[in-house]
Amino acid sequence: MSETVAGPMPRPRRDDAVDRFEDRFDRVWAPPKGIRRVCAVNNSIVGRRFIVTGFFFFLIGGVLALLMRTQLLVPENGFLSAELYDQLFTMHGTTMMFLFAVPIMEAFGVYLIPAMVGAHDMAFPRLGAYGYGCFLLGGILIYSSFIVGSVPDGGWFMYVPLTSIEFSPDKSQDFWLLGVTFVEIASITGAIELIVTILKMRAPGMSLDRMPIFAWYMLAVSFMIVFGFPPLVLGSILLEVERTFGLPFYDVARGGDPLLWQHLFWIFGHPEVYIIFLPAAGLVSAMLPSFARSPLVAYHLVVLAVIGTAFLSFGLWVHHMYATGIPRLALSFFAGASLAVAIPSGIQVFAWIATLWNGRPRLQTPLLFIIGFILIFVIGGLTGVMVAMVPFDWQVHDTYFVVAHFHYVLIGGMVFPLFAAFHYYLPRATGRMLAEPLGKLSFWLMFVGFNVSFLPMHLTGLLGMPRRVYTYPEGIGWDGLNLTSTLGAYVVGAAVLVFLANVAFSVFRGRDAGTNPWEADGLEWGSRSPVPPYNLRSIPPVRSRHPLWDEPDLPRRIQNAEEYLGTAPEGKRESMVTTVVGGAPEYVIRLPHPTFVPVLAAIATGAMFVGLLVSAYAVTAAGAAALLAVLLAWWWAPAPEKPTKDAGRGLTLPIELGDRRSAGWLGAVVFLFVDLSIFLSLVYSYFYLWTAAELWPPLGSAPSVGAPVVTTALLLALSLPAAWLTTRAVGRGRRALAAVALAAAAVALVLMLLAEDAVIGSLPFRIDVHAYGAVVFAMLVFHAVHAAAALGATLFALARIAARGVDPERTLAARVAALLTFYAAAQGAIVLAVIYLTGAPS
Repeated sequence: MSETVAGPMPRPRRDDAVDRFEDRFDRVWAPPKGIRRVCAVNNSIVGRRFIVTGFFFFLIGGVLALLMRTQLLVPENGFLSAELYDQLFTMHGTTMMFLFAVPIMEAFGVYLIPAMVGAHDMAFPRLGAYGYGCFLLGGILIYSSFIVGSVPDGGWFMYVPLTSIEFSPDKSQDFWLLGVTFVEIASITGAIELIVTILKMRAPGMSLDRMPIFAWYMLAVSFMIVFGFPPLVLGSILLEVERTFGLPFYDVARGGDPLLWQHLFWIFGHPEVYIIFLPAAGLVSAMLPSFARSPLVAYHLVVLAVIGTAFLSFGLWVHHMYATGIPRLALSFFAGASLAVAIPSGIQVFAWIATLWNGRPRLQTPLLFIIGFILIFVIGGLTGVMVAMVPFDWQVHDTYFVVAHFHYVLIGGMVFPLFAAFHYYLPRATGRMLAEPLGKLSFWLMFVGFNVSFLPMHLTGLLGMPRRVYTYPEGIGWDGLNLTSTLGAYVVGAAVLVFLANVAFSVFRGRDAGTNPWEADGLEWGSRSPVPPYNLRSIPPVRSRHPLWDEPDLPRRIQNAEEYLGTAPEGKRESMVTTVVGGAPEYVIRLPHPTFVPVLAAIATGAMFVGLLVSAYAVTAAGAAALLAVLLAWWWAPAPEKPTKDAGRGLTLPIELGDRRSAGWLGAVVFLFVDLSIFLSLVYSYFYLWTAAELWPPLGSAPSVGAPVVTTALLLALSLPAAWLTTRAVGRGRRALAAVALAAAAVALVLMLLAEDAVIGSLPFRIDVHAYGAVVFAMLVFHAVHAAAALGATLFALARIAARGVDPERTLAARVAALLTFYAAAQGAIVLAVIYLTGAPS
């Protein structure tokens, strides 16, 4: 294609002949009304809910920041007490990191990715709705701590031992541990469905090489969430168990180590910085060509840079622990990794600059925010290189220099692109343009206010002001700098108010957006504005990376249902599943209609967490039982009324495949990656505590290999052939053999659970005396839970076979049951090897 694109995109011409079909299609995809609106599941509604809720938490976090800055306005200020200040900075950081930054970036993926890749919806719409329920209820749970007067005050990082039961005996830290874990369910479920949607729901012809650049960013980020969030989930669970039941994972006096918490937290924490930055950078890469009127320069290099950033981000966590006494050799490795990550970031920055240089930029409000982002992020990156150097970091560690650095990275690297995306994509949601004068005013207020607020903090830190202090003495050189920073924060607050006024004005009085107001190149602008619930009226074949630029008539063909799946004769919501690499059509996936199932699942999950918080374990058990019942109703999907259908353009496809080609199979595999990350974090905890202990295990605590252990190992081995035979039988359509194999697997799993209970009963130690006993018990219980899950999946598959027989192309339940059995067996073998091959006293 040509290097520049000029001229507005034409509005799609509506053919009267298609109006009748469109009315029926609209009815199938119409969101429910009234109270039933809460049961909407399509991505355009769920994504908007995520974005609005995340922005609301941003406003709350911003108010908390202004209160803290007001306290620091002058020396020895009494505006806030020390206790309240601790609570506010804890809740500010928690809100911005867990309730705003990650959820709202993921929300843009949920909202935009289906349209960008040419799908009618996400692969698992109910999972997205469930995730939103967990996000909302988790946020409410965290902030309900203000109502009961037990607000978390241990910092957004919850360092032990300050947050242990000895130093925080009330429920304040429990609100944080349980609330954040609840919220993280939303991030993990969002990552799973984004991975499956991007890999399996792309339009025909959209190979990996033609994927929108934002999809590459979200794919990398989703895998980072899959492997990065579980360590914090595990760390939070271990700390909550220590606080509630006394198992000493972090207690030095009983063989634990508080640095284990820091390792688990920052294994999550530093990838999280890039989990926040990369989606924002992806939005920049997606928006920039519209204003440069030129394709993104070095597409393939940018993709490699994104993958490189995702990979390197997992080698940086000790960057936050330079002052903890880690050996110098290890510090050198992590310092090198911290410097290396600047290379892929630099590739992206130069690609953006080259794209602007290569085109004819239009200086509209979104581009202003993008330019501001590049300038501020580069400054944050330079200070990042500084703190990556160990000697310098030792000097500025826990000073306001670090506060300035990470706000330049996070606000510059995320908030500025976010506001660019608001101005760019809000017309897609509302059908009306934001006012340019107000948009430019909000940009300049935010850009000036941000730099006035945070640039002086570099000097404040170099002058020695520690972070997290609620006041400071007069006359030591910090007075004027803190005054300046506070005034700048007020200006940033004014910028947000101007933006909100702009949104309110545009909703009622804004100029009509029409179709593709930015003359963009991506499919997300291939439909009318505001976007309908199904994103695109029909699914087009994709022949290039810039479909709307290369085929100007494409929006008309999409809207007139001239492409794939443009009608709904069966009254079902449908989209297309394609191959992972080439984007070749595979089958038609049936998507759920509005349902209360995700809402009920989120409420049941919330009951479990509330029961744990108030130590009402009967409530937890009732919530778990209710969740199990809801999940059974969720998974028992009806069989399609026919095996194939006409997808349009002369293409006939199967309906709802359930083998290894299916979206459900890939979703199950990705979920196991999440679980594997938790398990490996638990094994890591065992070996880390081993290296930190003087004697591991303690004298008299070494377990012996008795009959229960041998029996468990044999049953683990026997479950494997049963699982293998299950996959072979269902693949060949042999109902009786599949039932026998599943029954054999179920018997092996039941006996395995009984044997493992005997193993736990034979342990020669109390689990609350030493960290060794606690972590061994945790591994055994972890495996028992997974064996029980495999048993449940096996019984579910047996019920499906009994009710429907075996269709070789629709055997997902049996295949997932076999997969879980394989996984539980492998996990059990590792647990036994870790405990009994490393359990001899040293």
